[in-house]
Amino acid sequence: MSWSALGKATELRQRIFFTLGLLIVYRLGTYLPVPGIDAEALRDFMETAQSGIGGILGMFTGGALTRMGIFALGIMPYISASIIVQLMASLYKPLEQLKKEGEQGRKKINQYTRYGTVLLATFQAYGLAKSLESGNLVQDPGLYFEAATVITLVGGTMFLMWLGEQITARGIGNGISLIIFVGIVAEIPAALVQFFSQSRSGGLSPVVVVGVIVMVIAVIAFVVFMERALRKIHIQYPRRQVGMKVYDSSSSHLPIKVNPAGVIPVIFASSLLLLPTTIATFSGDQTGPIMSTILAYFGPGQPLYLLFFGAMIIFFTYFYTFNVSFKPEEVAENLKNQGGFIPGIRPGKKTAEYLEYVVTRLLVIGSLYLAAVGLLPSLLRSKFNIPFYFGGTSVLIVVSVTMDTIQQIQSHLLAHQYESLIEKSQLRGKKGARGSGRRKRKLNR
Repeated sequence: MSWSALGKATELRQRIFFTLGLLIVYRLGTYLPVPGIDAEALRDFMETAQSGIGGILGMFTGGALTRMGIFALGIMPYISASIIVQLMASLYKPLEQLKKEGEQGRKKINQYTRYGTVLLATFQAYGLAKSLESGNLVQDPGLYFEAATVITLVGGTMFLMWLGEQITARGIGNGISLIIFVGIVAEIPAALVQFFSQSRSGGLSPVVVVGVIVMVIAVIAFVVFMERALRKIHIQYPRRQVGMKVYDSSSSHLPIKVNPAGVIPVIFASSLLLLPTTIATFSGDQTGPIMSTILAYFGPGQPLYLLFFGAMIIFFTYFYTFNVSFKPEEVAENLKNQGGFIPGIRPGKKTAEYLEYVVTRLLVIGSLYLAAVGLLPSLLRSKFNIPFYFGGTSVLIVVSVTMDTIQQIQSHLLAHQYESLIEKSQLRGKKGARGSGRRKRKLNR
């Protein structure tokens, strides 16, 4: 990967510029306010809430929620709808059949996901509007404000969903992950200012500051190591004949990551925990008895919250791996169709069972690693009052998305180099054909 190669890859350069343009549009939208918000009251409220749960809520929305921008709900309703649809596809036979129908089935499932996004976003937007009214953060409360807020926030979420799909299809990287990634990176400078201001004011000792810096470096190195860790399964291909050519037996490896699900389980688990905390944060003293009880036992930093959050990360790691990222039956079927087999394992069902056994054991390490990294922010906030952005979840998302995006860029560059080599070989072939034709004409003369 070099700048000269990047300069020659015109299509890749266009994809990168397209992605950057849409991400800039997203960042501009986080500063457009929802109509009817009392800006001064919201600013005063956020100054007190930012050090606590406000930092969590702002991370996945790029600060839009703390400013009550049109993207205040972020992309989380879409992620939550995806979770629900995928769960139903595993339990409900007609949806499971749709998944096997190829491109048409995938489009139908995506359509159901969009419908679910609208419903969830409407529900969350209405709850947020009522919470804003209860917290006295609205200039003119009433039905008009609630309707305007619901329409604005649902429209913002659907626009973000469209942006993510466009980035995935016509840009570079995964659009949804990049939107969350940009939101985190954009808020890191403010978190740094807050962190060092706490140090200067005596709120954090120099030992804690140095410890946090060392911890961040260690977490980044640990995440990179775990995300690149592989279990290679030996694959053998027998001697075979294709047309007039005979290929000798060969061997290869099937790489299985220790964490095949990537950062998705942490995002899934976090999205499910955002709704009650969002309502409670903006409701202020008007929180009802049921919500107060829920927050008392499941509030950030509480033992039940940590237990529930870790359990959801482990569950979604297994669920997403076996339903989306790595399906043993499909891998075994593909190996069988290609003539490959695992030495000592019969092709077909036995191979699928062996792969499932290996992946299940790997996920014990992968899921515990994700849970430990995901729970790190809550422990840091409860012990040292450290900004959320220094936690493991944000580091995990930033590192994982960066590695995936760079890998896609390298793949595009490699494809471009192959295309240029093929074009050069074709040109040489044409020149060679013209040269041989001239030599033949000279001999005939």
